[in-house]
Amino acid sequence: MIRFTNVSLMRGLKPLLENADLTLNPGDKIGLIGANGAGKSSLFAMLRDELHPDLGDIGFPKSWRMAYVAQETPALPRTAIDYAIDGDAHLRQLQAELARLEALPDSPEHGIEIAHVHTELADADAYTVQSRAEQLLLGLGFSLEQMQQPVASFSGGWRMRLNLAQALMCPSDLLLLDEPTNHLDLDAIIWLEDWLKRYPGTLIIISHDRDFLDEIVNVIVHIDDRKLKRYSGNYSGFERQRAAQLVLQASAIEKQQRARAHLQSFIDRFKAKATKARQAQSRMKQLARMEELAPLRAAAEFSFEFRDPVSAPNPLLVMEDVNCGYHTEQGDKTIVRGVTFSLVQGQRIGLLGVNGAGKSTLIKTIAGDIDPLTGTATTGKGLVIGYFAQHQVEMLRHDESPLWHLQKMAPTVREQELRNFLGSFNFPGDMVTSKIAPFSGGEKARLALALIVWQRPNLLLLDEPTNHLDLETREALTDALAQFEGTLLVVSHDRHLLRATTEQFIIVENGRLREFDGDLDEYKDWLLQTKMAKPAAAAPASNASAASAGVAEEAPLSAADRKEQKRLEAEQRQRLSAQRKPLENRLKKVEAAMAQRSEQKATIDAALADPAIYEAENKPKLKTLLADQVECSKELEQLEGEWLELQEQLEALAA
Repeated sequence: MIRFTNVSLMRGLKPLLENADLTLNPGDKIGLIGANGAGKSSLFAMLRDELHPDLGDIGFPKSWRMAYVAQETPALPRTAIDYAIDGDAHLRQLQAELARLEALPDSPEHGIEIAHVHTELADADAYTVQSRAEQLLLGLGFSLEQMQQPVASFSGGWRMRLNLAQALMCPSDLLLLDEPTNHLDLDAIIWLEDWLKRYPGTLIIISHDRDFLDEIVNVIVHIDDRKLKRYSGNYSGFERQRAAQLVLQASAIEKQQRARAHLQSFIDRFKAKATKARQAQSRMKQLARMEELAPLRAAAEFSFEFRDPVSAPNPLLVMEDVNCGYHTEQGDKTIVRGVTFSLVQGQRIGLLGVNGAGKSTLIKTIAGDIDPLTGTATTGKGLVIGYFAQHQVEMLRHDESPLWHLQKMAPTVREQELRNFLGSFNFPGDMVTSKIAPFSGGEKARLALALIVWQRPNLLLLDEPTNHLDLETREALTDALAQFEGTLLVVSHDRHLLRATTEQFIIVENGRLREFDGDLDEYKDWLLQTKMAKPAAAAPASNASAASAGVAEEAPLSAADRKEQKRLEAEQRQRLSAQRKPLENRLKKVEAAMAQRSEQKATIDAALADPAIYEAENKPKLKTLLADQVECSKELEQLEGEWLELQEQLEALAA
């Protein structure tokens, strides 16, 4: 297990952790959350032994293998697939050792050593590594052609995918992922979600994607008030428990304030009276001993709203037989063809499609950033487009201030009005006139959103607007979009945002645009089926690598054999489903019981925080509460143990 014991950490003059304790069990899938700057990345650095706590200890088994995503990707001539396989450093060492031994003169001793290395290579799954790497890269959105391209030919976002591929290729007992979805599309996120569910080791994820956390994690660790607070369940469960705690804490603070006021009143009235002096002194000591409850630390929620559009043309846009794409030196390159499509007032559309299908190209054409290759696009009179491009943050002038950006859009508006507007987007005081270069990615994204809101658009085109946004700002954006009065077309990998703000979906598939008649869960099923079909296309490459490794290829099956194989596979799926169902049902009951016990324990803890409970007349109630606290903690521990056992059984079935 991983254990933090009395850990304290300072970064400069800022304390991040103070006497923090935490225990994580093997096989836990943990979501690490907290405000920006709370210390999430620093905690990862301590686990990687790149940063050391000022006080306390962090321990986990020395035998554990750790994997994490590198933050830098050198511009290497090495192919993408070889770079991904490099993540398995032990395998690469064995391959290098084999090459060294085979280059030596023949001798019985060398023959034994070579045989020993071959055995280790087999144990390391060396003869399936090529096909495993292909499936992994396909899942992350790479085509077979891209796998053979040099790392240096990829952009920054794609290189981060390659670093993620390396981390997933590395056999590990502990996997650390810091915002793994930032550079992924929805299709790659869904694939990664499925992969991480089957990961057998201990997983710690930092993420601002609540649906992603809900699907994967069974423990939340919240960095709050410089402590590490552990919650059982997924992110939605954490929110429920946290809300209940805040209500109880507010009640406890109110009770304590009343008790303090009562004591202070007694002291003020009787401290000067000789007959009451001793009692007044006693009350003063009691008041001094009374531990002041920490004030509520829930940050004030950030919120904003889109201003009502000035006009509302209907239709806003009509496209007739449009081909979307780019002009190149070799000729026109069509990405999406034959688009016949209209946008009318009040539509709320989510645009789906696998990576590279042409979603961004279509949105750029609608926004007027690129012209249609063929066909006509007619806009309604008074159309005002608010366009948030996928790389919108990079288009800002980093040597200028938020105020400068807004003044460029509204040169005749009074400066104070512009300052007030930017203040509503959390750009207060001197921040309004500061250069944005040192701003965080989230702050720059928030500025880009503010500039769009100022335009009062009647058509919003959003291409991955949640990149760089923290959970609080994502919630604010989701709420604002839900209340937006105009027309919305959005591409996003944030399923919570899509569910809350859109009413219909369209999909770009095989170069065509069509309606998707289903919800996001059905899209996920369709996408996973599509991904499962892709490795079949990679079979020739896998077979070739198997042949080169000396592994015989299997003869193709006859039609009768294929039919029998399908029947046996169907029976196997039914057997597995029958075995899984009772385990999954029990798991749900255990999770519900864990959530219930956690809430009960929070209620008991709050009651024990009330000073009045320790007065003589409340002694029986205090005794009951303490007994309930012990029983509740014991039941929680038993439930967590059962949960872990059920997870292991389900993982064994999946394997």
